[in-house]
Amino acid sequence: MTLSLQYPIYGPEIQCPHCRQVIPALTLTDTYLCPRHGAFEANPHNNELVHLQSGRHWRRWEGEWYRQHTHPDGIRFEIHEALDRLYTQGYRATKVIIANRYKDLVSTYLERNTSWRGNSKSVPRLYGLPVEFSPDIPKEPHWDVINFDLEKEPGVPKRYPYFRLFE
Repeated sequence: MTLSLQYPIYGPEIQCPHCRQVIPALTLTDTYLCPRHGAFEANPHNNELVHLQSGRHWRRWEGEWYRQHTHPDGIRFEIHEALDRLYTQGYRATKVIIANRYKDLVSTYLERNTSWRGNSKSVPRLYGLPVEFSPDIPKEPHWDVINFDLEKEPGVPKRYPYFRLFE
């Protein structure tokens, strides 16, 4: 029996999707065990990692774990966290691109404003940013795993009016 057949599909160890700590596989099972977060079961049929306590599903793309959301609040919270991280790095987002598989899940939560000029074309928005959905998966297979992407540009330093008094 070859050694690789004794471990789950991701090998003898992975990073825990929650805490990123390296966790071992349990030999002759499809399970990884994190001392902090418990058991994760690897499904070789769909390449998902399932947290057994919570039922949360994860997929991996280029060494990173991406949670697969089943509720709109989960993906909205993840986008909000990414916007905060982007801001602290000195950037600002200009657009949110969400995986097409979440279109039905999040569409009712998007802001839709029609132009006051009577233009009937409305641009869906989330947190004030325009939202687009990803192209079809066969063209770009990473969209089958990742949840969203943010278009960004360098942030503009905030200038407060009272600073002008001292310039």
